[in-house]
Amino acid sequence: MDWTIEDTVGNWWRPNFEPPQYPYVPAHMTKPKEHRRLYLVQLPEKALFAVPRNYKLVAAPLFELYDNSAGYGPIISSLPQALSRFNFIYN
Repeated sequence: MDWTIEDTVGNWWRPNFEPPQYPYVPAHMTKPKEHRRLYLVQLPEKALFAVPRNYKLVAAPLFELYDNSAGYGPIISSLPQALSRFNFIYN
């Protein structure tokens, strides 16, 4: 399946093997343990999402994600701010 990667939406770094991730490399770190990138991807007109049985796929509107890190975590709740620099054209 051909996906079109439009742009990088965000970068998150984990300084060590503990859960917290940051949208910047902390000043005291020279080599972070993990670098996670978020991409804006254009899917084809018909696509299939395969989700494991113990997971649940949820379609959440951006206004529900905004400032809701307790419910969705810091990375997903930052998506509205990260996507605000794009202009989406719906046809």
